[in-house]
Amino acid sequence: MQIQSAFSAGMQGLQRASNVISEETLNINRQTTQSRQQDQQVAAADAQQTANPTPTNAAAEPNRAAGTDTTQSLVRLEQQELLAQANVRSLRTADEMLGNIIDIRV
Repeated sequence: MQIQSAFSAGMQGLQRASNVISEETLNINRQTTQSRQQDQQVAAADAQQTANPTPTNAAAEPNRAAGTDTTQSLVRLEQQELLAQANVRSLRTADEMLGNIIDIRV
């Protein structure tokens, strides 16, 4: 593998990981906001329906789904962090190789 292609592959991988990290961070933020809004709506509905009680399990179900989505987003976030670290290591290695080549030729 040429040094230039090692740099390109490392940078492309780092950019992809960075993009996915940004997307997952936004997903987590969005899911957390939706979960809080649902919790507030359930609390308001409970306060208003004291005369006619209804089960809140149906309202709580989306929170479990949101929790699962948040967990998946956190797992993907961790995966992308590890991929970014691996790409940084490949960039460092390519940089060291280039430095060694320059030192040998000079």
